[in-house]
Amino acid sequence: MERHGIKPDEYERILELMGREPNLLELGLFSVMWSEHCSYKSSRVHLKTLPTTGPRVVQGPGENAGAVDIGNGLCAVFKIESHNHPSFIEPYQGAATGVGGIIRDIFTMGARPIALLNALRFGSLDAPLARRIFEGVVAGVGGYGNSIGIPTVGGEIVFDEMYSGNPLVNVLCLGISRIDGIVKGAAKGAGNPVFYVGAKTGRDGIHGATMASAEFDETSAEKRPAVQVGDPFMEKLLMEACLEVMKTGAVLGIQDMGAAGLSCATSEMGSRGGLGMTIDVMHVPQRETGMTPYEIMLSESQERMLLVVEKGREHEVTAVFEKWDLHAVQVGEVVEGSRLKILERGVLVADVPNRALTDEAPVYRRPMQEPSWQKAVQRLSLGDLGAPPSAQSAFDRLLTVPTIASKRWAYGQYDHSVGTNTIAQPGMSAAVVRVKGTATGLAVSVDGNGRFCYLDPYRGAMLAVAEAARNVACAGGEPIGGTNNLNFGNPERPEIMWQLGEAVRGIGEACRALGIPITGGNVSLYNETEGRAIFPTPVLGVVGLLEDATKTTTRAFKRAGAAVVLLGDNLGELGGSEYLATLHGKVAGQPPTLDLSREAAIQKLIVKLIRDGLVESAHDCSEGGLALTLAECTFDSGGIGVAVDLPEVRLKPDTTLGDTAADVASGFSRTFDVNATLFGESASRIVVSASGAQLEAVVAAAKAAGVMATVIGQTGGDRIQLSVGGTRVVDTAIADAEHVWATCIETQMGRR
Repeated sequence: MERHGIKPDEYERILELMGREPNLLELGLFSVMWSEHCSYKSSRVHLKTLPTTGPRVVQGPGENAGAVDIGNGLCAVFKIESHNHPSFIEPYQGAATGVGGIIRDIFTMGARPIALLNALRFGSLDAPLARRIFEGVVAGVGGYGNSIGIPTVGGEIVFDEMYSGNPLVNVLCLGISRIDGIVKGAAKGAGNPVFYVGAKTGRDGIHGATMASAEFDETSAEKRPAVQVGDPFMEKLLMEACLEVMKTGAVLGIQDMGAAGLSCATSEMGSRGGLGMTIDVMHVPQRETGMTPYEIMLSESQERMLLVVEKGREHEVTAVFEKWDLHAVQVGEVVEGSRLKILERGVLVADVPNRALTDEAPVYRRPMQEPSWQKAVQRLSLGDLGAPPSAQSAFDRLLTVPTIASKRWAYGQYDHSVGTNTIAQPGMSAAVVRVKGTATGLAVSVDGNGRFCYLDPYRGAMLAVAEAARNVACAGGEPIGGTNNLNFGNPERPEIMWQLGEAVRGIGEACRALGIPITGGNVSLYNETEGRAIFPTPVLGVVGLLEDATKTTTRAFKRAGAAVVLLGDNLGELGGSEYLATLHGKVAGQPPTLDLSREAAIQKLIVKLIRDGLVESAHDCSEGGLALTLAECTFDSGGIGVAVDLPEVRLKPDTTLGDTAADVASGFSRTFDVNATLFGESASRIVVSASGAQLEAVVAAAKAAGVMATVIGQTGGDRIQLSVGGTRVVDTAIADAEHVWATCIETQMGRR
């Protein structure tokens, strides 16, 4: 049992469901299907609280991917998945097969994938191990996506020592389908044949789902055989063949063989359809000799699908797959009843109730307890920080922080324009892709902030939803659907479970307030090494609709002489900020406050301003605060500078970043005021530029929406000039700042 990751009480439950002792194969089936990775046994009670319905929802949670109506009889099909554990053990293949798996989730639904985004987190680039993992993961993401011909159009990359022993590799895929062309993963019709299609089965990936449901330790390298090996060229053939065969109507159900392989595909299809399934493993194409039923059923070899085909139309299916030079082999049939029966050359070797493996998997309401240190890390007074650096020194230093710096080193390895759908280039804004054959476009963003969630998982998760939706809105997209990837430590520890529960509660509240239904997602737990967990890191993917794809905008200033306007309040909140971590070595304080009604108002406002053609650029304020946001607006602009004068945020002498008071040394207070003004990371803020003719309309629209709008400066010149309360505190040539920002990661990766 221990080797299979099954606890004694779970084994007793298996005996109850089976009415007898399971054999080794049956135990293996329970092992993978009851793993955290497949069963969501620790998170299911919390996930049920999320909003999942809405006027545009075509498919919510429970299928391979979610879908939302985008008009013209079409829907956007999307989902985010993780491949964290495999990417630590084998970075290239772990990332590559993560990309392959999420692509299959999309085309399994009958949708053609058109875009990939990734949310990646690594340890500090000062460490050789982090550089090696980062290099391998980026190569894996690019290698698979580029080869299959699906553009990687955006995402986020974060570096923090807390991810040094457990990187996060979350990948989102977006596809387009006709609403009436959606195909689901359920078995239909007793007597209908079950077909195996795609690559042959090997021994790679056996117990991959179980491995992904355990912590890392000093023996983790020994788990390398549990990492799958991908073949993007095979996946390209499989994708085209599946999309073609689904159009014939001969396919009644289809399921990807991802985590848990054939075990998952057979039991889930049967359970969803309320039917049984019988298969003979000796009909399964195998690339290695002497494979046992156990190995065949638990293999996680890539690029494979299971199809339920309408009886009498088998020839249509085999003809399509022969055209694409792929295996299409009947391995079994749908049967009456509710049991999965596995044969070996006609001899019954396993007989398990489908629901025992799926719906009747254990569901835990695990103990939750706020960590004993939680209140302590939320308390930090400015007096604890010592002498603050000058604004110029802080600005120069933050430009060299890899999390803030340009990610061109990574994006340069991705083909972001293949397919000719890409409108916004990676790093310029939320990803924006056109929907061919229509006037519409889709904006997509993935965001999360583990530091905020460490300080307050409830508020941090709300902030992640708000930032992802705000980024989509800054591109002109109206947020219409979301997907989440919840990355946490060991749920058997009450403090980790508390973080997860609080984060889900925050996601739910923010999504309801912003009208964003969650259509699916992924939970990745046990992200810790030798007892040290990552920051709690919920990543939110949000999809937004642009009714006119030509009316989108990016972060870069477009011309000199435009007014620069700050939408929203600058509160100078430093808790959990990049400034605090980088310049003072502190991860402490309260994350920024979030008024969801104000957040909703500013998002609606920016979408309207963009649709009405009133702003030329728009950029969300996040890491590095207003100072770095303004700098990024000058980068990639052709050298259009900016001069602004920001109203000073006045911090009281007893200002704290938590809820206790301490005096601030009087000589430091003015510098802290300036730095809080420039580098605080308050939420619900957007920097826009507008021509003089449109400025009055922008301010009027903001007033009507109840959003504060402050004209803070003007574009022009070739410098970044930032003043606070009338005093110039940052003055840097764009060329110098942009060079540092653009080459930071490349310089780090050049180290050996």
